[in-house]
Amino acid sequence: MIKFEADKNKCIKCGLCIKDCITGCIEADSNGIPQMTEKSRCISCQHCFCICPNGAITFDGKLPENSESVNYNNVLSIIKSRRSIRQYKQENVSEEKLNKLKEMLHYIPTGCNSHSLFFSIVEDKAAMDEIRNKVNYKLLHSVAYNAISPVFNKYSKMKDAIKHGEDVIFRGAPHMIVVSSPIKAPCADIDPIIALSYFELYAQTLGIGTCWCGFAQIVIKLFPEITDILKVPDGYVPVYAMLFGEPEVKYQRTIQPKPYKICSIKEADKSSSSSIFDTTKRFITNFLR
Repeated sequence: MIKFEADKNKCIKCGLCIKDCITGCIEADSNGIPQMTEKSRCISCQHCFCICPNGAITFDGKLPENSESVNYNNVLSIIKSRRSIRQYKQENVSEEKLNKLKEMLHYIPTGCNSHSLFFSIVEDKAAMDEIRNKVNYKLLHSVAYNAISPVFNKYSKMKDAIKHGEDVIFRGAPHMIVVSSPIKAPCADIDPIIALSYFELYAQTLGIGTCWCGFAQIVIKLFPEITDILKVPDGYVPVYAMLFGEPEVKYQRTIQPKPYKICSIKEADKSSSSSIFDTTKRFITNFLR
């Protein structure tokens, strides 16, 4: 069970942790001190832990003083401190920063050096608002007519939020970049992900926040009109989307992540004890996704 604690002596009741909670499971008590009310909804992203300006929050026993401060001049610090931004200033990123981001894109590596990616960048908030409004209208319209798609059924849970003006798809972002690749490209599904990874890390050095947006990726593929607005060429498929803009929030420290499993191979095992069944199972599993 998740353990969330706010130190009453350090908490300044700014509400940043409550506002930045992705699942809305943190609320203020009668004294204005944040508390986690629905622990089952917590996804352990540690946003609350990282954003607290006074280091008042401990999360699952993790202490703020054991985290690193954010340093945007250090690549490793940038990687450690990367956060998905879902709160943006309602303004355009400067033309200077946009030009720097676009110039960087030419240096992104691709499989077999195909260099055939297509980047659609929504550079103006007004254009982003048009896309936002069109998508929300089409989602509500599709749900209202009981479209028999499991995708629409997924979005139907969000219809009340959309009706009340909440931007659950694009998170109020003023900009978006969508990367498309040719259908027959040698690494059609991988190259756009590499491109966006480079994009978000460089964006952080410019003070720009980003968010990988699976919802946007789905609606772009569902509604051809959006693909047209993004000017995706014939023979290309939009692979993934990333939101970006000047962040309205600032994180103070890195997370303390749960370690991934890392296996060190120092000598190849030449013996194989796997049965034909195990070998066949592994072969099939290797191609499942």
